[in-house]
Amino acid sequence: MAPAMAIQNIVDEQETEYQKGVKQLYEKGIRKLPRKYILPSHERPNITSNNGHQHQYQAPKDFATKRNGGAKQNIQLPVIDFAELQGPNRAQVLKSLANACENYGFFQVVNHNIGDGVISDMIDVGTRFFGLPFEERSKYMSANMKAPVRYGTSFNQNKDNVFCWRDFLKLMCQPLPDVLPHWPSSPHDFRKSAATYAKDTKHLFVMLMEAILESLSPAPETAAFPAADGEVVDEMEKELMEGGSQLMVVNCYPPCPEPDLTLGMPPHSDYGFLTLLLQDDVAGLQIQHNDKWVTVDPIPNAFVVNVGDHLEIFSNGRYKSVLHRVLTNQSRNRISVASLHSLPFEYTVRPWPKLIGEQNPKRYRDTDFATFLQYISSCEPKRKNFLESRKIC
Repeated sequence: MAPAMAIQNIVDEQETEYQKGVKQLYEKGIRKLPRKYILPSHERPNITSNNGHQHQYQAPKDFATKRNGGAKQNIQLPVIDFAELQGPNRAQVLKSLANACENYGFFQVVNHNIGDGVISDMIDVGTRFFGLPFEERSKYMSANMKAPVRYGTSFNQNKDNVFCWRDFLKLMCQPLPDVLPHWPSSPHDFRKSAATYAKDTKHLFVMLMEAILESLSPAPETAAFPAADGEVVDEMEKELMEGGSQLMVVNCYPPCPEPDLTLGMPPHSDYGFLTLLLQDDVAGLQIQHNDKWVTVDPIPNAFVVNVGDHLEIFSNGRYKSVLHRVLTNQSRNRISVASLHSLPFEYTVRPWPKLIGEQNPKRYRDTDFATFLQYISSCEPKRKNFLESRKIC
């Protein structure tokens, strides 16, 4: 065999191995990070600012949740008490919600009425799914982004030049009766636990969106198109209640041999209206706040909620879709479950007419899910590039 051909065969074998995911690499006991996962120096997690200044990020020795301490770069996100939101203090909570969406793009929700058992069952079946042999997990590998279930690795394994340290299981959730038979049948209780979780998070999303629409509404006397706006909201609420789109992503981040050289997920924003994120007790999520990367510590059984690109478009830029990324660590496996919610795939998202006027012109082009798919299929997704492509200069 010619030397060039032999080298190419080695490269092909390595690429095939990387496509199997990082769980495989971890189980093989690798001690050095493969070159395929090593980020350029300016993209590694020791860089915490986009303004040209370098800051060394010192990861906590123990990534487990520390409720009363932690590293200086940790952040306390605004906390929305869902029970208070449904009570007599709703007006005050709505102000807190608006502040969170405007100034952080993230908040945490507590007292949300989703049972502790539902939450722990979802983390448990997700953990056990990634504990299955690769041959069982690989049944769900697919390059079809519209597939009802899709197992894969990295961020976009078909486009990423450098892979990130993540395996994922993506589940389409709507309409649930149609997609459920395609979901993994192993572990044996996966479908039951995941379906219950999907229904409960969908209900919570709808309730949160009702509050967000209320928080966005200006006083009636300042509304430019009150009748039309009412129709827009009524149509949106109907679409959200009766259908909408929901994608559930179960993420697995195994221990990484050299976490300072890679990321679990690169900086990105989410395409939908809201994402409800459930974390286990291992920290890893970082958001960009005041030009710095700061770590979000998990609150037990709380949801981290973030504004998506669609909500930034709908709010005409008032509510911000914020960059976030995921760190890895050397010692502990991390599981998270992201539930991404938006309007139906065929629905066109546009700025709310009520929020447009002479002093606040339309800032974003109309968009739909097909446009998003076409964009990410044609290039390597980075940062907030898709949202930037929808802005009107």
